[in-house]
Amino acid sequence: MNDEYELLDSGNGKKLERYGDIILERPAAQAVWEPQFSDRWNTATARFDRVGGLNWEGRSKVSKPWNVDIAGVTMKLSATDFGHIGVFPETRALWQWIRETLSEQAKKKGRQLNFLNLFAYSGGATLAAAQSGAQCCHLDASKGMVDWARENAALNNLGEAPIRWIVDDVIKFLRREVKRGNRYDGILLDPPSFGRGKKGELYKIEDQLMTTLDLVDQVLSDDPAFVVLTSHTPGFSPIVLRNLLAQYHQTGTFEYGEMLLTGKADVNDLPNGNWARWINN
Repeated sequence: MNDEYELLDSGNGKKLERYGDIILERPAAQAVWEPQFSDRWNTATARFDRVGGLNWEGRSKVSKPWNVDIAGVTMKLSATDFGHIGVFPETRALWQWIRETLSEQAKKKGRQLNFLNLFAYSGGATLAAAQSGAQCCHLDASKGMVDWARENAALNNLGEAPIRWIVDDVIKFLRREVKRGNRYDGILLDPPSFGRGKKGELYKIEDQLMTTLDLVDQVLSDDPAFVVLTSHTPGFSPIVLRNLLAQYHQTGTFEYGEMLLTGKADVNDLPNGNWARWINN
């Protein structure tokens, strides 16, 4: 599978990553060690830091969006003011798992599966699910990010795929789905530490996560495949995420771990968030 992402090095609170032909240096609080390959840092196309504000160096070199293949999905990338570029590559292993699991479960169950992606950002997981043949619902509170995800769908020849594109507050949407009777076989949620809904609704993970998980449980189908919970919030370790899911499922299998930025075998892996999943056996 073609993958144009690579972690080149990390250290001193920074990470050096290659996205196609573009090499970016950006902050990484977890990288508390010394860099392994000091000579590689001179190859950066552009640099971003938060020292005294939000600052790009060399941004003119990445002033135009560019496309990169990551884990079998083509993504449009762009250097935003906040340092994000439109993809979190630490989630790419989950995209592959979702694609494969939905495909396998559809064959096993003998029907098309429904996949729900909450806090869905630019759509990597949604498009991986769509590639498996699943019917998808993609939800994010930001219209700009949903529009970006739709652009990514077109790049992957999935513009006409059965994907519902929803701009809404997650909790309000889930409550309506419960009333509508809409149910999903696979659900991914990546709740933010702090966020705003479509109409400015405040989302704080420590206050809203349990409500969200309660509603997620209510919109699961009678014969679901999985629920995946990810987090970039400090303190929400793999075991914490696993235990949260275990409150709702007494049977099945639980798996959990760290989300990692990775490169070649000689490059230190860089943890960036955690994940847990419940799989219905």
